[in-house]
Amino acid sequence: MAREKKRRPTGRRSPLAAVALIGAGLMITGGIYAGASAAIAATDTQREVLAEVSVDDGEKLFQANCATCHGMNLEGTPNGPSLIGVGELATEFQLATGRMPMQMQGPQAPPKPPQFTQIEIESMAAFVQSVAPGPTYPADRILDGNGDVAHGAELFRINCAMCHNVAGAGGALTEGKYAPPLTEVSALHIYAAMVTGPQNMPVFGDMNLSAEDKRDIISALLFQQEAVAVGGFTLGSLGPVSEGLFIWIFGIGALVAATVWITAKSN
Repeated sequence: MAREKKRRPTGRRSPLAAVALIGAGLMITGGIYAGASAAIAATDTQREVLAEVSVDDGEKLFQANCATCHGMNLEGTPNGPSLIGVGELATEFQLATGRMPMQMQGPQAPPKPPQFTQIEIESMAAFVQSVAPGPTYPADRILDGNGDVAHGAELFRINCAMCHNVAGAGGALTEGKYAPPLTEVSALHIYAAMVTGPQNMPVFGDMNLSAEDKRDIISALLFQQEAVAVGGFTLGSLGPVSEGLFIWIFGIGALVAATVWITAKSN
């Protein structure tokens, strides 16, 4: 009689193989995690070193990122204006709001997420201030938001609402320019805009608006940022433009729909 050949069992694996696969997976995952943690720790260490900044650190950052347009000594070039006399307040504003460095030439530098850390920004601002001093940071009291809100709102309506809208929602200007919304702007940057006059913004010196007036305006805007819209939908706070558009689209649209429905029912 012919011997029966023994067939190897199919579809079964040794339990040790599963344990080995799990162990290998854990080792690989652990190695990747350890490598990523080391890289993050190295980055954090570099930032901690940079946290103890000096004017020299700011100069290196400026020369690497800004000198192409503004010159090695802030003298300006055909691609960018001089920064002599600009001061650290304007420098911090432009960098912290992401307006600088510009991505492309245009009517206006739009705000965007900043490309540098706050420490790096303050380092470059300190360097600019050391080369050619200009407007500097205000006292904490000016930014505390505890000024006269009613007086600040009145000053805002008189001096700012024609461009920024009475609700601070922003508005269009000429030649592709615009006044940005103030609904999320920090107190420091509101002050910096009033003092330094970035782009199309006029400069409000102490002869126009005193430090207390600026404090009141900042307090009014901060109050408005946190206020609840008691009237319902704000529609962007753009006034009759958005309200009229809403009426045309939804109001008249609802009337047309009702007319069609009544006509269909009668037929």
